Amino acid sequence: MRRVVVIGAGVIGLCCAYELRRRGLEVILLDKGQPGDACSRGNTGWVVRSFSGPLPAPGLTWTSLKWMASTHSPLYIRPSTLPSMAGWLLSFWRKCNERDYQDGLDAVARFSEPTMDLFDDLEAGGTVGEMHRSGLLCAFSREAALEISMKTFETIASYGLIQPQRLSANETRDREPALSSVIAGGILLQGERHVRPEAFNEALLARIEGQGVEVRAGIEVCCHVREGREVRAVITGSHGGSGELAGGCGPDTAGRPCGPDNGLHSSRSPVEGDAFVIAAGAWSGLLAGRLDVSLPMQAGKGYSITIDDPAVSLRGPVYFPEHKIVTSPFVGALRLGGTMELSGINDDLDQRRIAAIRHGAERFLPGSMEGAGESEWVGMRPLMPDGLPVIGRAPGYDNLFIATGHAMLGVTLAPVTAQAIADLIIDGNTRLPIESFTPARFQG
Repeated sequence: MRRVVVIGAGVIGLCCAYELRRRGLEVILLDKGQPGDACSRGNTGWVVRSFSGPLPAPGLTWTSLKWMASTHSPLYIRPSTLPSMAGWLLSFWRKCNERDYQDGLDAVARFSEPTMDLFDDLEAGGTVGEMHRSGLLCAFSREAALEISMKTFETIASYGLIQPQRLSANETRDREPALSSVIAGGILLQGERHVRPEAFNEALLARIEGQGVEVRAGIEVCCHVREGREVRAVITGSHGGSGELAGGCGPDTAGRPCGPDNGLHSSRSPVEGDAFVIAAGAWSGLLAGRLDVSLPMQAGKGYSITIDDPAVSLRGPVYFPEHKIVTSPFVGALRLGGTMELSGINDDLDQRRIAAIRHGAERFLPGSMEGAGESEWVGMRPLMPDGLPVIGRAPGYDNLFIATGHAMLGVTLAPVTAQAIADLIIDGNTRLPIESFTPARFQG
């Protein structure tokens, strides 16, 4: 039996482990924290093919420049990080054009075609936890903003996705009576779904452990053992050499290179495998860099507030595009999320960003902050400068694969990403259209 080591136990890594084990491979799943945590836990759990368009969009360049300095805007870039991410931002803004946007939309829309069927299969096997088929409502306070979004969704629908249904102000509030009087109209995307992400992750974890997947939590990969074009093993922990964990393991003070047999990692054994998958979310760029694979990734922090036993009841998820605030009703809870913060890899929770969500929520959903209790969350989405995921074989390697960079579509694309990775490892190729997602596009 071939052994696959999956690095990262977020929703992508969990789905990869599930699919690989389902197809008969031995799987070891490693995570620096706890499985299902980080960005995979506190998001709103949308399963939405209608949002297949990449993050860099036409017109976003000047809008983002206007937003970036305000802590209360949908996009905030910490000024101290600007020098280090200037190249990434320039690459991102260059992609904010019609041609690249349409190409990206086409790539993601075609790739996500099996999504709903795959979620049906997972649900049938008891591996979803909590899934709702209540559609998605977009609510607007300005008629002009509604018109722009309607044209966008009509374009997206031409790729075989859900046809948008325009609603008047009264029709919008009839569907969701809790909405405030500022709502001027809405767009209904019937057929979209959402899951409670932590329940989804817990169901996946329980399933793969029951299937015999070895799950190792609190394990940080710091370097690797390579022979030619293959990775033979990954080594966990730090040996205190000049590299430390942040940059991988460098030589020790005597100049000896890191390796499994030189005593530098005497406290732990190397984790050997026949194939390796990097699915570590926002940390994937660091891990890939230690393997000489270029992944120009930034961590896009998102925030959410979960209200327990909420006073406000919603029929389904509601999105407020003008303020980039999203809501998801779960069994016994309501989650409100939003914002995009570029401030490097850190889990600092900025209360100003939480306050912006509260302010917007109270304007559009009065009383939505009332309930039996609440919890705040921050997580880092893995963002690539072209807004597309990275799925495929790593350049320069025969047995190293990458599955990351899904931005806000991690839950939506997790099952089909797992299908593609399993195809590549077992068969050497896949019929799924992943050409636009190749890791090689960033080399050189």
